[in-house]
Amino acid sequence: MKAKILVVDDEADLQLLIKQKFRRQIREQEYEFIFAENGVIALEMLSLNPDVDMVLSDINMPEMDGLTLLIRLGELSPILKSVIVSAYGDMDNIRTAMNRGAFDFLTKPIDFKDLEVTMEKTLHYVAQLKETLKAVRENDILRMYVDSSVLQFMTQDTFEKSLMTSEIIEGTVVFMDMCGFTSISEKEPPDTVVKLINKYFDVMVKEIIAQGGLVDKFMGDAVMAVFRGDYHLDRAVESSLAVRNHINGFKEELSDRSGYYPKVSIGINSGEMVSGNIGSAALKRLDYTVIGDVVNVAQRLQSIAQPGQVVVTELAYTGIKEAFKCNVIGEVSLKNKAQAMKIYEVVE
Repeated sequence: MKAKILVVDDEADLQLLIKQKFRRQIREQEYEFIFAENGVIALEMLSLNPDVDMVLSDINMPEMDGLTLLIRLGELSPILKSVIVSAYGDMDNIRTAMNRGAFDFLTKPIDFKDLEVTMEKTLHYVAQLKETLKAVRENDILRMYVDSSVLQFMTQDTFEKSLMTSEIIEGTVVFMDMCGFTSISEKEPPDTVVKLINKYFDVMVKEIIAQGGLVDKFMGDAVMAVFRGDYHLDRAVESSLAVRNHINGFKEELSDRSGYYPKVSIGINSGEMVSGNIGSAALKRLDYTVIGDVVNVAQRLQSIAQPGQVVVTELAYTGIKEAFKCNVIGEVSLKNKAQAMKIYEVVE
């Protein structure tokens, strides 16, 4: 079935570029693109094309910007998903976009391979939501509001069976944690703590996105990211090394005039994991994320990594040893693992 995509951007050349880069999909009727120069025109186009599946939107546009459009889209259709494509990739814009319902965030200049993967992922999720809605309607369930992701009308049983669908995916999970930041947060003023952690998150998010990764969630002073597609492990390692090297260059002056040299510890693991809507059916709160042993091991590798270390399993090491310089750390015992695991540090 052909997917209809609305592109909202005031750059005149983008329409031609989109048509050129996706000419095969357009020719084979996989994608149909429609275009708008700003948020106001986008809403008009949506009223004329209610079957639009997803929106690709810039942020900085006349009349109505992309962040304002996100609010209107959420009011218009909870199933319609949006991806922000903008040169304004700072943490404030990313967080604002995500809080207003953006499904993903890409930065300009556009990496069209990354854009294609992101579109496929978004359209797959939209298709799942439509199947859920179809199942609900076929079963004539009484309507009730679920959450900002899906406006569904369903019973508890239908909610659990249809929204909690999942799939097995192959990918790489990365956990990045700021070492010793808890002690900083305990003695520094709140505004300083927030400023610093946002500064470090900004570095992490930019490098993750630059390598085609998806920021899965923020957890305290840590970030979890997922990489899928071609060379997902290599891209995860590239991203991690870039984050480590960037943060190693920071020096902060604290309120007591002492110097703070931030470091990040990183754990990486690859393999099959479960991807789907995870959460509480009772609360009607779900998070589209990944779970499984691969995720657990990645988090435990991060927990044993020393400041400035990027730690991988032996299996991951065999996959990257020709492209990256690695040093063996040795065998370690991980929680809930019967046998010791040999791990390596990626140096460069």
